[in-house]
Amino acid sequence: MTATLEHPLVVDPATTDGELLRRYHEGGEVDCRQILIERHLGLVRRLAQRYAHKGEAVEDLTQVGCMGLIKAIDRFDGKYGVGLSTYAGPNILGEIKRHFRDKGWSMRVPRDVQELNVKLSRVVDELTVRLGRSPNVEELAEATTSTAEQVVEALESSRAYTAISLSDSSDDDDDFPSPMDALGEVEGGYDRTEERHLLRQGLGALPERERAILHMRFFEGLTQSEIAERVGISQMHVSRLIRQSLDRVRDELDTPAAAAA
Repeated sequence: MTATLEHPLVVDPATTDGELLRRYHEGGEVDCRQILIERHLGLVRRLAQRYAHKGEAVEDLTQVGCMGLIKAIDRFDGKYGVGLSTYAGPNILGEIKRHFRDKGWSMRVPRDVQELNVKLSRVVDELTVRLGRSPNVEELAEATTSTAEQVVEALESSRAYTAISLSDSSDDDDDFPSPMDALGEVEGGYDRTEERHLLRQGLGALPERERAILHMRFFEGLTQSEIAERVGISQMHVSRLIRQSLDRVRDELDTPAAAAA
């Protein structure tokens, strides 16, 4: 796989990612997919550069990351409410992490990413209370004076990565939690059969993204990590959305109107 793709299709540079995605998914215009790959190669390279170590060439990691970008383009769904670059970030990092895992290497999360992750763990809760819902990437970026790309990278660093040694830490990292420390808890306190029964009755009360997440979790059987990668948010965020959505469904079903129905 090469980092530069040639395509015969000529498009207006102002054509949005959303339009190219629509033409690819609905019209089968494969050239649109290639254009999207080229547009976002810079994102792949930036992420690859941050995790290049142990003799791995940046170009090699870029090619690995491109596989995640391609998967993101193929699986992208506008109902997730995020842009392609935001959605692609976790997919790209996931491929790079799997590459290191397959080699049996651990991957140290950069210090600035750890610092942002600490900040985000506080800001997510604050914004959730203030907004009455989970914040999106753009809101988190504004609250932490970061870019959306930096937020995605920090959130992704909090997801499980089996090649990271939980006991391996240096003095420089003592002030920061390991990526595993920031993982969301699995949804607890709900019996799976009861959850399915509740969901059948109350899914209509939820926003589209939350409905999609619950459907993936309880009807498609995806893990929180798989949902996080597909939707483009962290596992911690997925866990929080699942718990909040189930609570909301319960509240809806406990109202007099729902009881009468």
